[in-house]
Amino acid sequence: MAVRAAVLPAIGAPLEITEIELPEPGPGQVRVRLAAAGVCHSDLSLANGTMRVPVPAVLGHEGAGTVLAVGEGVAHVSPGDRVVLNWAPSCGECHACSLGEVWLCANALNGAAGVHATRAADGAELHPGLNVAAFAEETVVAAPCVLPLPDGVPLADAALLGCAVLTGYGAVHHSARVREGESVAVFGVGGVGLATLQAARIAGAAKIVAVDVTPEKEELARRAGATDYVVASANTPREIRALTGGQGVDVSVECAGRAVSIRAAWESTRRGGRTTVVGIGGKDEQVTFNALEIFHWGRTLSGCVYGNCDPAEDLPLLAAHVRAGSLDLTALVTERITLDGIPSAFENMQASKGARALVTF
Repeated sequence: MAVRAAVLPAIGAPLEITEIELPEPGPGQVRVRLAAAGVCHSDLSLANGTMRVPVPAVLGHEGAGTVLAVGEGVAHVSPGDRVVLNWAPSCGECHACSLGEVWLCANALNGAAGVHATRAADGAELHPGLNVAAFAEETVVAAPCVLPLPDGVPLADAALLGCAVLTGYGAVHHSARVREGESVAVFGVGGVGLATLQAARIAGAAKIVAVDVTPEKEELARRAGATDYVVASANTPREIRALTGGQGVDVSVECAGRAVSIRAAWESTRRGGRTTVVGIGGKDEQVTFNALEIFHWGRTLSGCVYGNCDPAEDLPLLAAHVRAGSLDLTALVTERITLDGIPSAFENMQASKGARALVTF
């Protein structure tokens, strides 16, 4: 049966909203009807070549839906189950997995190189962007790419748990390990940034400073938990130090993936503090440090992949926060669109407008 999907025909080319033909699930596979899919900046990075993906491909990696059918050997989900898509399933066998660092699994994206579907018009083979091809009415994925959704979480909003919320929550709780009473600065108020702000509030941070290039996002940031808002400029580190008694924040989390904001996040962190980089930047985004400042400031600079999360363990924790009302998924969504609205959502991301567009089916 043909379904509609958003296909990237070539790197740098416009997305095509077209019909594709999906196979029935084979051994170890699951067919899912999507309820919603978030439009993440990583999808834009795939489309413009910042991150590499085999093409043509069906993009989309943040999604949730209902199981339609399962292939032989699949036992952890059944038709009718509500699930969240996991775009980076761990293999459990590589060196990173053996160390318990499943977010660094060497084989997590192996599935992206396979053939996922064919284009209905001409039979062209299509790859699954980041394994799960969520920009489609339905998808067929490997069984480890689906996680049962705990009760009490609206299915459409649950799509955000598959990337933005896991990443933001994990950046605060696993990577930076924010402690109650600490101060936090979050650079970039997109979907991940808003999730990071909420996670900092959940962690009990006393002062939470949101930083973005546009003043229009201040209300969004404050609703998510920001106590202060700074419009990004060359003076941002100075402004943040002024807000923290001249010291700088205990923790900075950079969510934009730009050299200038990574450097600003570093300079906004107090002596001995922690700077965590979540944003995915291009290889031409160079950040420089001199040897003396590294010694003098004693700061820790760390990368953060997928929030340093184990989705199977963290998803139930996030669901509990949703049920308790401490995590507001709807506050991350600034636009609800159809598949046809994805190209416009890409344009808005490039212009730093809004936060998270959610494709609803």
